[in-house]
Amino acid sequence: MTNEEQRDFWNGPAGDVWVEAQEIMDRMLSPLSDAALSAAAPLSGERVIDIGCGCGATTLAIAESGASVWGVDISAPMLARARARTAELDNVTFSVNDASTADYNAEHHLIFSRFGVMFFDDPKAAFSNLRSALVGGGRLAFVCWQSPEKNPFMSVAGRAAQPFLPESEPQDPCAPGPFAFADPHWIEEVLDNAGFSDVNITSLNPHLAVGKTLDESMYFQARVGPLARALSELDESLQAEAKQAVRDALSGYETDDGVILPAAAWLVQAINPG
Repeated sequence: MTNEEQRDFWNGPAGDVWVEAQEIMDRMLSPLSDAALSAAAPLSGERVIDIGCGCGATTLAIAESGASVWGVDISAPMLARARARTAELDNVTFSVNDASTADYNAEHHLIFSRFGVMFFDDPKAAFSNLRSALVGGGRLAFVCWQSPEKNPFMSVAGRAAQPFLPESEPQDPCAPGPFAFADPHWIEEVLDNAGFSDVNITSLNPHLAVGKTLDESMYFQARVGPLARALSELDESLQAEAKQAVRDALSGYETDDGVILPAAAWLVQAINPG
């Protein structure tokens, strides 16, 4: 999708669905959120930008460190939820904006993002613009998905549903989307081009619970997960068959603690040399 398409998508039904599923998403992604926030280490008194902050879970966590946080996202419905969650805090602000082209002042100490930077039309230009928001020595820290093959968390359901979905043309692996930064060499090229230094990329490999139960996991797949849009476009009969195939595939990962699958993300850190 282009940035304009992303804006339309996240301000339509998709944004409303993610608000509805906010508690599931926060719980599911907490192992990755915690690892990224620990590495970013926001400090009291710092100024921080949370890119693609969504419903505000990471913004809230950063604010608890005592830093002043500016959450930026293109989704008005999700930011409405974020504002409600942080209404009593005086060190949080939000903007409905495209972080890749927003106007910044070089007064921030940290730019953070949990899965919010993989959707830029022009990532080299976007990260160059983001660097302009940092003071000299300011930090960048974000998490992004590794390849689908390394993410049974998402790919198991996709493979199960594939026979029922229309054929799609091969896409540029670096095109905007969840896996745009799957290749760490591409990440390095983008950040080097943007003027960042000390780029460090670490693999995170948690197991994530896609639901407390199989039913909750199917809700995620049909409403929020990567397959949601494709499944919604099938006719009723094929949709039912595809969902049953996904359910059967996920049942193999059902445990007493929920439906738990391996995941893989990159934790990326860099410095603005000034």
